[in-house]
Amino acid sequence: MTPPRAHAWPRRRFLLWPALVAAAEVHPTERVRYLDPGTEFEVFRVTDPKHSSFLPPATNRVFQKRGGFLLYASDRGGSLQGYTVDQKKWENRQITDASALDAASLTLSPDDHSVVYADGGDVRVAPIAGGSARSVYSFKNRPPSVRLSVTADGPSVLLADQNALVMASMQSRGSPRKIAENQDGVDQPMARPARASALYRSGDALWLANFDGSRQTQLKTLAGGLGAASWSPDGRLVFYLHQEPGRAHALRQHDPDTGEDKLLATTSQYVAFSTNRDASVFVGASESKAGPYVLLLVRSVRREFALCEHKAANPSAVAPVFTPDSQKVFFQSDRHGKPAIYSMVVDRLVEKTEEEEAEIERERDRATKPSR
Repeated sequence: MTPPRAHAWPRRRFLLWPALVAAAEVHPTERVRYLDPGTEFEVFRVTDPKHSSFLPPATNRVFQKRGGFLLYASDRGGSLQGYTVDQKKWENRQITDASALDAASLTLSPDDHSVVYADGGDVRVAPIAGGSARSVYSFKNRPPSVRLSVTADGPSVLLADQNALVMASMQSRGSPRKIAENQDGVDQPMARPARASALYRSGDALWLANFDGSRQTQLKTLAGGLGAASWSPDGRLVFYLHQEPGRAHALRQHDPDTGEDKLLATTSQYVAFSTNRDASVFVGASESKAGPYVLLLVRSVRREFALCEHKAANPSAVAPVFTPDSQKVFFQSDRHGKPAIYSMVVDRLVEKTEEEEAEIERERDRATKPSR
């Protein structure tokens, strides 16, 4: 049914129209519990595998700061759209109305009020609470898969277009500007927490570029076999996988300020990983055929702990990620049919961590404090 024209509505009812639309898009919980056959730990399948649901990459902002909801993509309504699932009632709410959504692009704004995503040839911003999306950038040459990263200050969105790293305002003020260019390509931009720079991937190398365009530097990571990479939550280190054929996949850390690169731990063939809020524990997805597990890796003792089997056809798409308080892990698998989202409670294995704002603010103060 087409809603009446705005002037025919009482003012209060007109102002509530976006909220009424949002309320109509709420889907009931699909969450079910089962015991993992490999570890006998409790696992929850959050979405129904009769339709496809996808987690964005772990480097995207997918959780509300206080962990109230998770952002993901699903085609349950017939087309691929962005959804949130709350962690109390486990209800699912559609938040985009895209014509050609790229699931890998979904990310939250720094204030949690908006969702940013690629829709066809445009990068759009839409209110989480409901309302019209607006375009903040149009691609000159859209890549096959769009990865976006939001900056804390501004706010702005980082993206790759025509071998260039571009920064576009999310508030539609000013023109997008190129901050780096690389003839070998630009992919997977990641804003650096608490600093005015970003990481990006070009082929088998990682580069660091300043927001003002003044400098870009290739990081001297271990040559060859570059796998998944991410910033530490405080922005001081880059964590990355080194995947050399015939050898165990290694998790390494690199300090962009000093150039120091060292081994953190060998892994059970991780192809995807992320870290908790204080970088004391990692969660990884193994590509091992004999042990297709989601595992915890305790950084201090370099010991692994198997959580559950993922049995995903594509282990690199498992995208395991901690909630902001480190008390749950979410991941993706198609073990029961189409891709679905799963979760596990890990509060007995991982200590609760503090909120993002406090940690980032401390690191920003440390980074800007004059040296003596």
